[in-house]
Amino acid sequence: MEPTLLYGFPLGSSMGLVASLEWLGQPYRLSRVDMLSEMKTPEYLRLNPRGETPVFITEDGRVVTETMAIAHWIEARDHERRVSFDPGTAQADRMHQLIGFINTGFTASFMPYWVALEMEGGDPEYKATLRQFARGLVNDRHARLEELIGDGPYLLGDRPTLADGVFIGVARWGEFHQAVEPGAYPKIEALIERLMADPAVAFAQAREFGETPPGSGAMLGEVALAEILRQHA
Repeated sequence: MEPTLLYGFPLGSSMGLVASLEWLGQPYRLSRVDMLSEMKTPEYLRLNPRGETPVFITEDGRVVTETMAIAHWIEARDHERRVSFDPGTAQADRMHQLIGFINTGFTASFMPYWVALEMEGGDPEYKATLRQFARGLVNDRHARLEELIGDGPYLLGDRPTLADGVFIGVARWGEFHQAVEPGAYPKIEALIERLMADPAVAFAQAREFGETPPGSGAMLGEVALAEILRQHA
């Protein structure tokens, strides 16, 4: 069985890993997970006790969780260096640095927004406070990333890498939550626009929306979540 990525919707950070697998070009399958319902079931929690996506099932049936661990799996199999760099090089170190920053502080800065959005009922003033707090965090992390972006079209030069994949799955949250002012971070805005126009990213987002575009041909089909949960019960 080909490796399978369980990716979340709506607006899952795992969308960028789907794009990364497309860039990698090796056979894989997908399994779509409703983060508002399916992720909270006892069956899913036995697969990933943290109740999150992404989850990756390797060829030999091992379960790998956490974005950085899955990105490392992709990097280790990227023999043609389509989305990464030779181990031990300055570019590889830089890519790991950017992935680490995006997957920790940049992603976490949005969490109060999600808490406020998913809170059933609750005090409107408390929700407003959460959003105000989140806005400060998000803009601080955007400012730091704006400083880290160089002069190339992508995070690490003239082609997208795993860092860009990890980034784009989260970066669209800024517009969704209306967290940043248009024009405040021109390098980030240009990068988002460039990545959203990329065929692999367009494919990943379309799959997230429930559409079935063909993609590059590396994706060999969808596996029902129920089947994966049955296999790993």
